[in-house]
Amino acid sequence: MTMVKARVSTAELVAGRYRLVDVVHRETNRVSYYGEDIETQRPCLLTQIGLPDDPCPEEGRRATSRILRASERMGLLRPGRVASVLNAVEESGSLWIVAEWIDGTPLGELLTQQGTFNHVRAARIGLELLDVLEAAHVAGITHGELSPGQVFVSDEGSVVVTGFGLAGATLAPRVAAPSYASPEQARDERIGPASDLWALGAILYTMVEGRPPYRERDRPEATLKGVDRLPLRAPVRAGPLTQAVQGLLRKDSRDRLSRPVVRDAFVRVLNEEPEAALRAQSGPRLRGLYSAGPGWGRRAMVVGTALAVVTVAAAVLVVTNSRPDDSGSSAADTAPGPSASTEAPTGPPPTATPSSTPSSAPSSPPSSSPSSSPTKEATEAETPTASPSGTAPPPGYATYKSPDGFSVALPEDWQPLRTQRSSDLAYRVFFSADGDARKLAVTYSEALGSDPVAIWRDDVQPDLEEQGGFQRIGEIEATTYQGYEAADMEWLADQDGVRVRTFGRGFLIDDHRGYSLRWTTPEADWEDPANREALDVFLRTFRVPEH
Repeated sequence: MTMVKARVSTAELVAGRYRLVDVVHRETNRVSYYGEDIETQRPCLLTQIGLPDDPCPEEGRRATSRILRASERMGLLRPGRVASVLNAVEESGSLWIVAEWIDGTPLGELLTQQGTFNHVRAARIGLELLDVLEAAHVAGITHGELSPGQVFVSDEGSVVVTGFGLAGATLAPRVAAPSYASPEQARDERIGPASDLWALGAILYTMVEGRPPYRERDRPEATLKGVDRLPLRAPVRAGPLTQAVQGLLRKDSRDRLSRPVVRDAFVRVLNEEPEAALRAQSGPRLRGLYSAGPGWGRRAMVVGTALAVVTVAAAVLVVTNSRPDDSGSSAADTAPGPSASTEAPTGPPPTATPSSTPSSAPSSPPSSSPSSSPTKEATEAETPTASPSGTAPPPGYATYKSPDGFSVALPEDWQPLRTQRSSDLAYRVFFSADGDARKLAVTYSEALGSDPVAIWRDDVQPDLEEQGGFQRIGEIEATTYQGYEAADMEWLADQDGVRVRTFGRGFLIDDHRGYSLRWTTPEADWEDPANREALDVFLRTFRVPEH
């Protein structure tokens, strides 16, 4: 396996200040060292990444600036869970990242020393990783370089993540740990939160199987080719995590499991075997703390096992049986949507679960009646009408086919409430049911700009700011959705005396045409499991008309 070679001896200093003491961990194109800052006499973690033979000085400056900026933002979002970067310099043909020393061991080293982990320990580490990734995705940050070498585990079991801002910094091999790269990275395509979810799945696979899902080959290019083209070797030691691992490692980013569904799978394992989780050196105590991830599910993660089982099984069924067809789905209403990988929002704008609602639409009516989405008896519901792509919608949902051509699976008692039109160039349809405070709005327009982020920022947000109590949550996040350019925005507003929260995903289907989905619920009900499920179903089943 090709390894980057240290070009600085322990007698020399990096940037004239940092002394290398010992190697902590090696990956294909990355080496981590225990080091000393001779000015402060403090220990530090230095990571060396090989650069192309003829690196562009300007690109190097941009990379170091991006790394410092991403580290600072993540440090504010998840203090203590993300390594604090002190310096980033280009020297001797390498990019050097200097971070505060982490009191822990790289996950890759733990696996080398201890062998495979049981599924409980893997779930605990996976849940902590998911918590960090969720905060990043909500803030519009994609890690892009996640691997066992970027995850440090303390003696108590808590996790610290390094490497934010590194994506794209190494132009030669594209990624520093090719066996953990997503298929889209292997193809050198645009990446988003879905790529981090793939890496999470690959790390889970490695923890339980003792090897990455795609083995390292002699050359990084050969490893990436295998990631892109070879079928996944089914895990045999994952136990109750098997469906989550396989759902995260789907080649098509649109088919990967959403963050809420993966979180449910982790929490279920930990809550069903609390004693085993404690023996697995879980840092935070179980149940309450494990259930308190950011955003979605903070209140209701410790719902009974039955709901967790239904959620995971239904999501896996949807991913397995309802691949988006070539028509894809898009949202143009002046706003792109969550992450490329159909995930349901968790906390602030999730990286993969769009929705829309009247509250989010400038001219839409208030959407804040009492919220409540039935927890659907998934195991007893009759099989609904087949969806447009030829697969059945999830239990408790039925496919709605609009006269305008789009289709989406809705709760069985939901109907279109009203439609607003602007000649033949644009329309917006609102969906809900009597007594249900939640609403979905689907918007189509033929007069959009070419940048989904700019549409949300320049066209939609100014109108929303005229509503009472408008407050955007996080940054507008560029992403892709079913192959289309997209962007997500999430915000709060006051409607009829109720504080509501809206998640919007907008995407372009060609130069100036597109769709948006806006999902609105009372803010107090945002984290309800039934609402997470609804978001996930809308995102997975929405289809644009064939033209």
